[in-house]
Amino acid sequence: MDAYDEGSNARHGPDAPRRPAPPAQRGAAPADSAESDVPPGPEPEPIASLAQPEPYPPGEPRTGIAALSPRYQVGVALALAVVAIGVCVHIGMTFLHVAPANTVTREHGTAVDDWIYPEFEQNWKLFAPNPLQQNISIQVRAGVRGPDGMTLTTGWYDLSAEDGRAIDGNLLPSHTQQNELRRAWDFFVATHDSENRPVGLRGALSESYLRRITVLRLDRDDAVRAATGSSGVIERVQVRSRTSNVPPPEWSREKVSTTPSYRELPWWRVPQDEARGGMR
Repeated sequence: MDAYDEGSNARHGPDAPRRPAPPAQRGAAPADSAESDVPPGPEPEPIASLAQPEPYPPGEPRTGIAALSPRYQVGVALALAVVAIGVCVHIGMTFLHVAPANTVTREHGTAVDDWIYPEFEQNWKLFAPNPLQQNISIQVRAGVRGPDGMTLTTGWYDLSAEDGRAIDGNLLPSHTQQNELRRAWDFFVATHDSENRPVGLRGALSESYLRRITVLRLDRDDAVRAATGSSGVIERVQVRSRTSNVPPPEWSREKVSTTPSYRELPWWRVPQDEARGGMR
């Protein structure tokens, strides 16, 4: 038997010519079956493979961590885990430092302080029962020796007001401009008594720190340069604080004195290497 004996139901390839039906079958067909000579439609598409596609096509390069070898991927994962643990520990220590006294801080207060001080020191407390209600400004004046050898005493310069003007309207103010002078004054007050005498080993350090800041500020101040003709040398400085209570709101019945009070420190001699900002 040959391929023609398979009958009219035999399938032909897509390029094979269609074979006409035998005469007997043509006679048995209905009269209105002329459409049977119309070429058949296209063969159905073969069913796609059910195999899972590769995660990355051969032609698409891998990026990010996926491009690393398995050994380096493990290393990156371990590094990220260490960083995450460090961040969590730091946040926990900072919270314990600023939180009110509790069982954990009483038991492990030394460990918390060792973690925080001095790099991460916080000067605020959660749920502060008595927030600061005073305005404190630091002022300084200087004794400047001119070219003729005469010493001129300048007026008082409000350094805190200058810091306020520098950050007013600034969306990204400098952390140094906000806190350097204030923290230096807090450091001095914490290490001296009401008579401005040091009460600990850090007393002399706080005096030197505050003096250097004021000398640097005066050395850069245009008003001081104008008063001394830009040729004077700072020989000594004197610092004082001006403290005034924050006035209560209009609707409050509280009565508070707004008269400022001053705390003047003694004159400090400026070493020669600091006279023109030599500490820089």
